[in-house]
Amino acid sequence: MSLTASDVKKIAHLARLGIDEQQIGGYASDLSNILDLMTQMGQTDTTGVLPMAHPLDQMQRLREDVVTENDQRDHFQAIAPQTEAGLYLVPKVIE
Repeated sequence: MSLTASDVKKIAHLARLGIDEQQIGGYASDLSNILDLMTQMGQTDTTGVLPMAHPLDQMQRLREDVVTENDQRDHFQAIAPQTEAGLYLVPKVIE
């Protein structure tokens, strides 16, 4: 796929990027090459290839599920404007 100078200007406008007029040709060429690569990759035969969540076969390092903070709910609710049954009461803002 080949992008024109007007395509690059439109993309730059939509992305709110300021680009030099002298660099538009280079951007058009680079973006066209990227789109051509994506087209080639899209045409690759992937039958029999299982999807992966990550390219490396690694396990997530997990930490122990341990409480690290003190329960201060009663303290915070004591200074709240309104509470009921352990919940904060807030004014209705959407009708």
